[in-house]
Amino acid sequence: MNTEEIMNLANGIAHAWDWATETSQPRPNHLDVTVKQLKELLPIAVGLRVKRLGQLSAIVGLDLGLEANEIEVLYHFCPGEAEIVLRVRVPRQGGELPTLSEVFPIAEVFERELHEMYGIEIAGLRNTERLYLPENWPAGVYPMLKDFDPKVLSEPEGKA
Repeated sequence: MNTEEIMNLANGIAHAWDWATETSQPRPNHLDVTVKQLKELLPIAVGLRVKRLGQLSAIVGLDLGLEANEIEVLYHFCPGEAEIVLRVRVPRQGGELPTLSEVFPIAEVFERELHEMYGIEIAGLRNTERLYLPENWPAGVYPMLKDFDPKVLSEPEGKA
């Protein structure tokens, strides 16, 4: 399948959920799918898998800041030279996503990172051990949030 065929097929999958998605194609080989209804994230990802539209290559969090009060999470699928990105937004506090690790085992590592660095809860995630931060890292302190203050780590316990 060439890149154009991949983009057409991916567009068809996204449009099957037109009540729950918006799409844009900023480049001929790139499709952005904004998932507006979080409950549709897993079915859309499964649709990409069933149609063999690439493996999950990355999950990335983007803190949109205090004013937006949201984190955008991007799921990157890369079939050949094409790139399909599913985008979802969750609240900065109390945000929760379903795990994709049952369908894409590699998702577990990325989801653990989202939880550890942004505080996003991942429903159904089996392994919640830390990846990068030490075990004594303060609870509720997420270093990838824009308002993270490293000074909180140096203050004596009880003053943070």
